[in-house]
Amino acid sequence: MRAVWTGAITFGLVNVPVKAYSAVEDHDISFHQVHDADGGRIRYERKCEVCGKKVEYKNIDKAYDDGDETVIITEEDLETLPEASNQEIEVVQFVPSEQVDPIMLERSYYLEPEGKSPKSYLLLRQTLEDTDRIAIVQFALRQKTRLGALRVRGKVLVLQGLLWADEVREVDFKGAKSRAKISDQELKLSAALVDQFASDFTPEDFEDEYQVELRKLIDAKLEAGDTLDTEATFGETPEDSDEGEDADVIDLMEALKASLDKKRGGKSGSGKGSGKSGSSKSGSSKSKKSSAKKKGA
Repeated sequence: MRAVWTGAITFGLVNVPVKAYSAVEDHDISFHQVHDADGGRIRYERKCEVCGKKVEYKNIDKAYDDGDETVIITEEDLETLPEASNQEIEVVQFVPSEQVDPIMLERSYYLEPEGKSPKSYLLLRQTLEDTDRIAIVQFALRQKTRLGALRVRGKVLVLQGLLWADEVREVDFKGAKSRAKISDQELKLSAALVDQFASDFTPEDFEDEYQVELRKLIDAKLEAGDTLDTEATFGETPEDSDEGEDADVIDLMEALKASLDKKRGGKSGSGKGSGKSGSSKSGSSKSKKSSAKKKGA
């Protein structure tokens, strides 16, 4: 697997260096489009509607259209945003697991411990298990600020992206509010049907039948020689393609104690602490930033 992100989980003054790997992959067979007459590849050109010229990918900017006016946003503009290159997964809350609505869950990432000692990683993992909580975090990935849930899966920490609250639609279906009377007999029969299908969930027992049959179809055509020479389907190549452990342990203890002191004496400004290794960090400016994010969340 190839890491898609490298950085650190931060909570209080504790710093947990990690690498993130995509936890899932798409098993669907990929297709490209061809001309039905000769099998030649179909390509889409990026053409400017003003000058009519073909535009290379490197010369394309993003733009926002409000209906009357258009604002152009360049790569340089995007790089000025504070979260564009943030390398931290910042813990903002620890919450009971049942409080995260599954409808908010997005893509998942495995987190691998990095650095000389995995102790801070193991500590966070064990703490989440013992308290039966998940960590709500904020992080940046591919130039987007994201909300996430950090939880334990087996021996690994998993980061799951979360939708922002305003991305989940509110619904009010008329039928769902119906007062249609349901009889005791109907409930009893429905419960009996549920019992017939009741079992433990075993995802490995299920497979994508469509993709299995599609693969059989492709293999049969390959075996029968019902094919084209791949090179013959290409025309001219497009010009612009898209295509020290003990020291760490000591610093970790200091960071944990300093974080607790800082939390207890936050309003009076007492309990200041610092750490200089890969397992701790200075907290003053970071704490203010974290507080501001919580208020805006």
